[in-house]
Amino acid sequence: MKAPIRVAVTGAAGNIAYSLMWMIANGDCFGPDQPVILHLLEITPAMEKLSGVMMELEDSAHPLVKGIVGTDDANKAFDGVNAVFLVGSRPRTADMNRADLIRANGPIFTGQGKALQRANGDVKILTVGNPCNTNALIAMNSGKDVPQDRFHAMTRLDHNRSIGQLAKKAGVSFADVKDVAVWGNHSDTMYPDVSRATIGGKPVTSVLDAAWLKGEFITTVATRGKGIIKARGASSAASAAQAAVDHMHDWHLGSDGKIVSMAVASQGWYGVPKGLIYSFPCICKGAGAFEVVSGWDLDDFAKQKIAANITELESEKTAVADLLV
Repeated sequence: MKAPIRVAVTGAAGNIAYSLMWMIANGDCFGPDQPVILHLLEITPAMEKLSGVMMELEDSAHPLVKGIVGTDDANKAFDGVNAVFLVGSRPRTADMNRADLIRANGPIFTGQGKALQRANGDVKILTVGNPCNTNALIAMNSGKDVPQDRFHAMTRLDHNRSIGQLAKKAGVSFADVKDVAVWGNHSDTMYPDVSRATIGGKPVTSVLDAAWLKGEFITTVATRGKGIIKARGASSAASAAQAAVDHMHDWHLGSDGKIVSMAVASQGWYGVPKGLIYSFPCICKGAGAFEVVSGWDLDDFAKQKIAANITELESEKTAVADLLV
């Protein structure tokens, strides 16, 4: 049996974390032979609720779980951890626009970014709480001792939603759809790119109608979260947890040559300003190694979508400029 790794989850009493932690405990994320010690972080008013979650984890008696730490102190939660899921964030209320939400979350991720400097040297940090790209940017700038490539934001939910819509339209299984890529921000502007994607080994563009791919498909993926809220009266939880597990699994163990979507700190790829947390098509090599796919052919439509995401993310960055010093 391997030595345990320490895995931190913030917002640990919330709905996404409730699904996420059982997947981690079951070995779905880090492998069926990788023991874990869970570090669970919550705000002080939610500590009683967290204690109930911890009771349930204990009652589940997962063999891979070698310890559970529950705390409202980020320094304790992140001390020596190998992987972090930043799930907890301030939810959007009816009177808030996106700029308000970004400002409200800023102090949370400033403090957590500083505390993340206590993590293990090989730490992998995935921001799930929205607006996740800019929350990750804030945390990255606050955790200056942690290498920038250890901070990711989650666009895997958009990626998985894209696969789901393509499979449904084509009448095939989800496994038949490969190599979708999501560019940009986890917001309505994100761009699900199917130019290299295949369905049953055939190019998506030869299987499905071009007008649908550039119209209804993109709109459905971009607004899927709103559709789920309208239908079930609550935001995505299990699917978000699954996407977080998928992202961290591939980052940790490799994507077996598959293209996956990951929002990472740009090094200037495809004209995206350096340091912006932006989703690119990536391939994961295992042991934390990943690379942005090079040589991607972009038509004028794709270039416009990519530019729109740059504009939006730079606007969000400007809104929190005082937190990025």
